[in-house]
Amino acid sequence: MSQPKVAVIFYSATGTNHQLAKWAGEAAKEAGAAEVRVKKVQETAPREAINQNDNWKKYVEENKDFPTATLDDLEWADAIIFSTPTRYGNLPSQLQTFFDTTGGLWSSGKLANKVVSGMTSAANPHGGQEATLLSLYKTVMHWGSIIVAPGYTDPCLFEAGGNPYGISVTADGNTPGDNIKKAVKHQAKRTVEMAVKFKG
Repeated sequence: MSQPKVAVIFYSATGTNHQLAKWAGEAAKEAGAAEVRVKKVQETAPREAINQNDNWKKYVEENKDFPTATLDDLEWADAIIFSTPTRYGNLPSQLQTFFDTTGGLWSSGKLANKVVSGMTSAANPHGGQEATLLSLYKTVMHWGSIIVAPGYTDPCLFEAGGNPYGISVTADGNTPGDNIKKAVKHQAKRTVEMAVKFKG
């Protein structure tokens, strides 16, 4: 049975979703993915906005050379894991702008039957995480992709907050704990396992 190619695509302003994406990429490799690409979504915010937040400014400067996601990554992948912060319960404009460029792939059916899963973060425990994941999944449904949410398929998901739509983190400036890491790895492994089934 052939192993899937996995793209982990994230937008991060201060590093939380970058960390989640790194863990997801590691877990996808451990789960037997044929190849894994971890890519960031291009920053589109004006410099004046970035400069108002020292953590955002620092993150952008330190990661300016990190590989940027392209439409080729979406077409190439059998499975895609997205990690994104919430913006008032919606997707950040940076990720939405990237999605707005996918019309050509969508209209030619090249995003259909991809296996997709999502993770998110917000500054507080009820900051719109579930709404953000549902917003992400609305786009994915239009693509014709297959949504693989973690549900309640492992006890570690309750330890990480119990969000069945996808891992959601309270971004408080600290690196997410081991409970989050374990849950991210479970979600990524589940995504790869489902992609194997669809490829098979």
